Amino acid sequence: MAPRRLTLLLIIGFVWEFQLVVCREVTLPPGPVYRVAGFPMSLPCTVSGYEGPRTQDFEWFLYREDAGEMQIGVVSTRDQGFPYAPFQGRVRSGEVRVERDSDDKARLVIQRLRPDDQGRFECYTPSTDVRYQGSYSASVNVKVMPDTLSITHSRILSGQPVTEGTELQLTCAASVQSPQHTHLSVTFGVRGSTDSGSLGHNLREIISIDRELRVIPGRGAYEKRYKDGEINLEKKSGDGGRDLYVLTMSVLAPEDSGAYFCEAVQWILDPSDQWERIAQRTMELGNLAVQPLADTLSVSVAPAGELSLQLGSPLRLMCQVSGAGWWNRSALLVQWMRRGPSGGVEVEVAKMGPDGVVSWGDDTSKGGGGSMEKEGNGKFSLRRFSAHPADAGVYRCAVSVYAGRISPGPASPATLTQWSEGVTVSLRTKEVNVSAVVELPRRPLLKRGSTATLLCNVSVVTTGSAQVEVQWLHKREEPENKEVTPPADTKGVVFATLTYDGMSRIYSNGSDMSVDRISAGTYRLRIFSAREEDQGYYQCTAEVWAQDPHGGWYKTTKKAESAMVRVYLYARVADLLLIPLVVGVSSALFVGVVIIATVTCCFMKRLARQQPHIRK
Repeated sequence: MAPRRLTLLLIIGFVWEFQLVVCREVTLPPGPVYRVAGFPMSLPCTVSGYEGPRTQDFEWFLYREDAGEMQIGVVSTRDQGFPYAPFQGRVRSGEVRVERDSDDKARLVIQRLRPDDQGRFECYTPSTDVRYQGSYSASVNVKVMPDTLSITHSRILSGQPVTEGTELQLTCAASVQSPQHTHLSVTFGVRGSTDSGSLGHNLREIISIDRELRVIPGRGAYEKRYKDGEINLEKKSGDGGRDLYVLTMSVLAPEDSGAYFCEAVQWILDPSDQWERIAQRTMELGNLAVQPLADTLSVSVAPAGELSLQLGSPLRLMCQVSGAGWWNRSALLVQWMRRGPSGGVEVEVAKMGPDGVVSWGDDTSKGGGGSMEKEGNGKFSLRRFSAHPADAGVYRCAVSVYAGRISPGPASPATLTQWSEGVTVSLRTKEVNVSAVVELPRRPLLKRGSTATLLCNVSVVTTGSAQVEVQWLHKREEPENKEVTPPADTKGVVFATLTYDGMSRIYSNGSDMSVDRISAGTYRLRIFSAREEDQGYYQCTAEVWAQDPHGGWYKTTKKAESAMVRVYLYARVADLLLIPLVVGVSSALFVGVVIIATVTCCFMKRLARQQPHIRK
C-alpha cells in the first residue's frame, strides 16, 4: 500500500511542477528592427505554452514615439473593427494585414512602411487559459529609415536586332546612404519571350554580386557559361560614391533575347543574426533581340553560275561572307571544295583556319600553283595561276562560324556551317589522241634467270609540246590458270613508272628491273634474272602531259591502256638435267651402301664360325 501512495504523490508533484513551469509565452524578434520607408515589413509573432483551442488569436498595437506612447490598434485576427482610424483604410486595402503561418504563429505585414509607423509594436494574444499565468504580449521597437537606395544605368538597349555571337555589355550604378550599416547586392536578369513571342513571366537571373561581394551565376546554362568565361560581372568604383556593376556577355545566343533589368537590394543584419531584405529597386534596361546565325549568315561565290577559261589562263574565285556579326568577334573556317566535271567525290582544294593558316587538300591542289587569301572582311579568294584540266569542276565555298570565339580549340564545334551555291569552271583544251600497245620482242624462248624485255609503243597526236608518263602493271598468273589470255575483269598492280620528265620509279617486288625510253614513242621494261614470280600478264598505260603558255606541265586527263601480254618463263637445260643427276647419284649411293653392308655381314659370320676350330 505504501508504494502505491508514494507513486501517487510523485505523479501529483510532477503535474503541479509542470503547471508551474509550463505557461503562456509570446515572442517577437529581438529589436530594434530597422526597416526602410516605402518597402514591406514583416514581424512574426509566436505563442507557446497555452491552454484551450489550438488556433490562437493575435492583436497588434503600435505605440508611436511622437504620440507619447499612446496605444493604437493596428489589426486583429478576431475583430474586424479593431483597427484605429490611422490604420482602418490600410487594413481594408490589404496594405496592413495578418498572415497566419500556423495555429500559434502569425506575422504582421505592412506592405508599404511609412515614417510615422516608427515606434514600439506589441503583439497580444487573448487568453484561452484556465488560469492567467505567463506573458500574453511581447514588444519590439521598429525604426523607419528614409529610402536612399539609388540605381541608374549608362544606356538603354535600343531593341535593334543583333547577330548571334555579338558581345553585350550593360552597366548599372547603385548606391545607398544609410544611417545604419547595410549591404548591397546587384542582380542582372532577363524576362524571356513566351511561345507567342510576347514578353511573359519567364524571368531568369543571369548573374549577381551578393551582399558578401560573391559573384553568383544564374542556374543551368548561365552557370556553365560563367565557368567558360562567356559571362562576367565586375564591380568598379564610380563617381559620387556610387559603385558601377558591369555585366559582360561575350557570346550572345538566340535564347538571350528578352527584356533586361538590373535589380539592387539593400540588406541589414538584424539583432537575431538574420539578414533581411529591407529595400529593393529595379531598373529596366530595354529589350534585346538576338538573331540566329542561320537567319543572317550568307555565303556566295563570285563569279556565279559558270566560268569558261582558256587552258593556262589564271583562275580567280571569291567567297563572300556576310551576316556573321562583328568580324573581330567570331572566328571563321573557310574551305574551298571541288567536284569533278563528271561528278564523283567532292574534295577539299584549300582551307584557311581561324588562325589564318592556309593548308591545301589533295596532291593536285598542292602542286597546281595557286594561293588562298583573305582580301578583306568576309572576302576569301582562291587563285590558280595557270588553270589546268584537273582544275575543272564545280567549286563551292564552305564557311564555319565560331560565334563569339576568336581562337577556338581544335575540338571546338562550330556554331554554324553554311555552303555557297556551286560555280562550274570549264577549260577549253586542245585535242589530244593517244594509243598504247605492249609487245614482247621476237627472240628465243624466255628462260628463268634470263632478261625479260617488254616494249610499250605509244602514239600521241596533238598540237604543241607533249610528254607521256608510262606505267607498267603486272598481274601474277594463278598456278591453276592455264589460259593464254586473262579474264576481262583482271586488273594489274603498278610496279614501275617512267614520269613525263624522265624520272623512273620502281615499286620493287624483289626483282632487279629498269624502265627507260629508247625512242620517241617506245618505252622499255627490262627484268633482269627473271624468276618464276615474274610470270604473268603485263600491261602499260600512257598518260599525256601538255605544256601551258607559261611553260608549266599539266595532265591532260587523256590516257590509253594497252592490252595485256603473257610472259612465261621456261626452265633452263641445266635445271632439266639436275633432277636425273640427283636421282642417279642417290640411287648409286643407295646400291653401294647395300652391297657393302651385305659383304661385311657375310664376312663377320664366317669369321665367327672359324673361331672355335682355331682354339682346338
